Amino acid sequence: MEIIKLRHPYKKSQIPSANVVLALGFFDGVHRGHQEVINQAKNLSLKKHCKLAVMTFNQHPSIVFKKIAAQDMLYLSTVEKKEAIMADLGVDILYEIEFTSAFASLDPQSFVDLYIVALNAKVVVAGFDYTYGKKEVASMEHLPQYAKNRFEIVVIEKQTTNDAKISSTRIRKAIDSGDIKEANWLLGYTYETTGRVIHGDARGRLLGFPTANIDVTKDIRLPTVGVYVVEILIGNKHYQGMASIGHNITFEINRPLTVEVYILNFNQDIYGEKVTVLWQHFLRDEWKFDSVEALIAQLKQDEKDTRDYFLIENKKNEKTI
Repeated sequence: MEIIKLRHPYKKSQIPSANVVLALGFFDGVHRGHQEVINQAKNLSLKKHCKLAVMTFNQHPSIVFKKIAAQDMLYLSTVEKKEAIMADLGVDILYEIEFTSAFASLDPQSFVDLYIVALNAKVVVAGFDYTYGKKEVASMEHLPQYAKNRFEIVVIEKQTTNDAKISSTRIRKAIDSGDIKEANWLLGYTYETTGRVIHGDARGRLLGFPTANIDVTKDIRLPTVGVYVVEILIGNKHYQGMASIGHNITFEINRPLTVEVYILNFNQDIYGEKVTVLWQHFLRDEWKFDSVEALIAQLKQDEKDTRDYFLIENKKNEKTI
């Protein structure tokens, strides 16, 4: 997959000459709804013997329109994760547009001329609610008037499950409530966050549950506070574990939020490693315990519940093979 980063105004020489089927969207999380848009665009590209191109942005438009501060924007996927999924979906060209004030100020006709026609799009595929300016003048319903018969338009209707739209907003709400099962189903893959292993206060080691303290990527959405069943990717190997997101309130109040992973059957020094945590299942909320002994007893139960979860999942997978 070729990744082309464009900043407005771009140079014509940056654009490949081949005709493309172009899929449009921000694609945060590249969830099942997004995948339907890209899959249909892929099928069309094969039929028309064109390359499949996807256009996305380097940051959420809300940041430029001052609806949310950049430091408060929490994404479902890093740019790197988005790129990896796009490659897996068979995208040939990924355009990453810098969403700047200059780009945002484009009128709808200029957007179509410069970022659809000039990208050699013969077919445009987008969700029914895609906009390229103010909805009143730049919705998918308005696109034919700007297209002027220069390219075909394919609108993907609303994708639903349980009578509700599959959307990034719905996934964020599921993650915020700890409903990881729902979030993973809507995504079509296991939700993940990345970070680097740093030194903590080593209290877990004293309790008999040494943990990897993870300094997570700041602009990625963390699940709500609680204890989870996870997998952790270290290098190119997956390990099972249980994770805690919380403030360690048993020991003192007003502690900063930490992300800690107790890795099952693991005894290695991994300080400084960049790791990925895959969030599988919510076990319980964060609780304040009356004693260290009570906390240790609960951690042992959490470990048992974690091992039981993986045993059950492994049996399910064996039945489907």
